[in-house]
Amino acid sequence: MSQPKRKRSLNPLVITRERIEEVLDDAVARGRMTRDDATELFAELVRRGRGGIVGTARRATGIGPAFPISGYEDLTAAEVAERLDGLNPAELRQVRDHERRNANRKTVLSAVERKLP
Repeated sequence: MSQPKRKRSLNPLVITRERIEEVLDDAVARGRMTRDDATELFAELVRRGRGGIVGTARRATGIGPAFPISGYEDLTAAEVAERLDGLNPAELRQVRDHERRNANRKTVLSAVERKLP
């Protein structure tokens, strides 16, 4: 008689936010990718991580060092809208573009559009 096949279990992969940022910052510094590409890749890793692929690799301080709102991914639409005051037009566009690519919350997009000149 053959032995029953054991179900292989995968250990969750845990990568810290800081390590991901460090690797992406290094890739940008070496000219391997643009800052925009690094930011987009980071956002994708976080999205997938929330689905279980990367596990606990989540941002606690925003998109990265260049993103204007800390902890953005964990904020409600109302909290994001409150943090728009004081952002310059380039930062507002950065928030708008990120929001469109990700959650696409109408409340946030409307608040950003009202602030843009």
